Amino acid sequence: MKQDRVLALIGLATKAGRTVSGEFMTEREVKTGRAALVIVAGNSSENTKKKFRDMCEFYQVPIYFYGDKDTLGHAMGKEFRASLAVLDEGFAKGIQKQLGTDNETIA
Repeated sequence: MKQDRVLALIGLATKAGRTVSGEFMTEREVKTGRAALVIVAGNSSENTKKKFRDMCEFYQVPIYFYGDKDTLGHAMGKEFRASLAVLDEGFAKGIQKQLGTDNETIA
């Protein structure tokens, strides 16, 4: 299943120390130019989605709205997470390939 591959890649990237999560950390990595990809939970508030959508558009970081907070958190081995940034080009490309174009994306 595609979803499992996405979550597995998020898990691998996390184990490799190539992700950050939580609103503050995700925002910091986008603004410092280290984020290669941002994923925001589909059940995040509209405010959160808009904030990250606008920020990622401005800093030209691809963003996807995917899964829910529990699913994203679980993939990272943590409590629920509304947002995460992937800091590695390779992992980011792999995840984007799995997500394909059926998801909202800004690049």
